[in-house]
Amino acid sequence: CKMKLKNLLTGSSYEPVFKADDKLAQVVLERKEVTYSYFADPLYVFMDSDYEQIEVEKEYLGETVNFIIDGMQDVGEAIFYQGKAISIELPTIIVRKVKYTEPAVRGDTSGKVMKTAQLENDFEVKIPAFVEIGESIEIDTRTGEFRARAKA
Repeated sequence: CKMKLKNLLTGSSYEPVFKADDKLAQVVLERKEVTYSYFADPLYVFMDSDYEQIEVEKEYLGETVNFIIDGMQDVGEAIFYQGKAISIELPTIIVRKVKYTEPAVRGDTSGKVMKTAQLENDFEVKIPAFVEIGESIEIDTRTGEFRARAKA
């Protein structure tokens, strides 16, 4: 059996081959709810419910950095390994405001025509042509894709 594994501490990946009767050690990860506080290059600082600061290095966040904005209210989970915060998981769906996008082309309201939008933190995402500047949209944090207009 061939697996692709990633080292949670170094970020390196490798593909070992295991036999059917090989045993793997169990990894114990702890989780704690957190909210984003501020960025102190290269650390993103989060706060837990006990007002304890949790620092996570930018390199450990991966694609999550695309969805972090100042003042965000989304509650995520800090993932700890051996007492060290190694990752942050955001909710599957988050709401962000469109900061800039090109105006819609008149007449095409099918929702199949996509255009690029710049969000509040300058992250770019493809959105349907009918979405305009200032509208809030739902984004799937697993894929980084537009999901729907946010409900008011």
